[in-house]
Amino acid sequence: MKRREFITLLGGAAMAGPIAARAQQAERMRRIGMLLPAITNDDAFQDRIGAFLQGLQEAGWSIGRNVRIETRWASNNPTEIRSHAAELAALAPDVVVAFAASTVGAMLQATSSVPIVFPGVADPVAAGFVDSLARPGRNATGFLLFEYGMAGKLLELLKEIAPGVLRAGVLRDPATASGPAQFGVIQAAAPSLRVEVSLINMRDPPEIEQAVAAFAHSSNNGLIVPASGSAAVHRMLIIMLAARHRLPVIYGSRAYVTSGGLASYGPDYVDQFRRSASYVDRILKGEKPADLPVQAPTKYELVINLKTAKALGLIVPQTVLAGDDVNKREVQNETSSPSISAYGGRCRCAARSFSHRECTGLSDQTDPLDHRLSGRRRRRHGCPYRGAVAVEAARSTRHHRKPVGRFDQHCGPGGGQLAA
Repeated sequence: MKRREFITLLGGAAMAGPIAARAQQAERMRRIGMLLPAITNDDAFQDRIGAFLQGLQEAGWSIGRNVRIETRWASNNPTEIRSHAAELAALAPDVVVAFAASTVGAMLQATSSVPIVFPGVADPVAAGFVDSLARPGRNATGFLLFEYGMAGKLLELLKEIAPGVLRAGVLRDPATASGPAQFGVIQAAAPSLRVEVSLINMRDPPEIEQAVAAFAHSSNNGLIVPASGSAAVHRMLIIMLAARHRLPVIYGSRAYVTSGGLASYGPDYVDQFRRSASYVDRILKGEKPADLPVQAPTKYELVINLKTAKALGLIVPQTVLAGDDVNKREVQNETSSPSISAYGGRCRCAARSFSHRECTGLSDQTDPLDHRLSGRRRRRHGCPYRGAVAVEAARSTRHHRKPVGRFDQHCGPGGGQLAA
């Protein structure tokens, strides 16, 4: 090599380091807002946020390096939601993630320019959030909370698990447009199943308690609780009333079953949040929400709590457990512990996205009942699948993991990132 060529190469190598360093320093910090209709320690939302963070990390976004997250927990209080929406809009983030119609509507009232991604809204077209599913046309897009046609499956499942049910009460929020629509689908499926259905409104706890008590007065009754904001807020009350009156209940979300409910059938909301991260990534890279179509759920899950079934004197048919019409079939043996599914033998613990402590994964062919944590210890862990038991294709698995942090108010420079 000639001396002049060697000097040129050496000079280029010497310059590469400073250039790369300056590029890294100049990387723009992006800001993501999150508005959630839940309380901070809601385990269901902690799981969903973990999946969202994992999706961001897989897309190349790292908290504290190139992205900061501002989170507001609104507990489904309309006044609080509007206040937090105004706060987030004033921060002018690059994008806001808002779950359910209550928060998306508030964000759209607060801003018409900040992009909004919703991991779940029942009917964004009817709510006026988008012009159409294929072409949203405004500053919001995302994913459907469910498909109305699936509501009939809740009644079918109730009849399969509790064949003696002759009357089914459907709890609904009269203030939401999705309530009547879901009830219409359930009502249409009732004659073929020889079940009489009736409405039970749930505006507030006293009304719910009184209505459920009156409905449970006669025998051979069961309840259906489709997904809704009001049902989520009164989740523990509904589960308690079902246990008190010994009513079999089918829910629209797994969060009820992990809290002691009998069974649920509905979209995998953890997956919805993970998919939402891809839309956030595309928006941060320059795409417009008006051009990103609203997508339907792609994964549905059936979750059954065998301990609750046993307490009600019910035997879950093998045909229900072995069906192939949903992505996951999970069985819970403890009233208070969530379950996991052995997806390809890999742990789906979102703790890995936190870059704190690693989940050590799944070990096959082990007794699923000999690895349990107390409720107190389980609640201190941020892993979405705490002390879990999974049954999938007759294979037992055991989930081992170390403590991880929990997602707190905000992440990034100056933020708590994860609170223990």
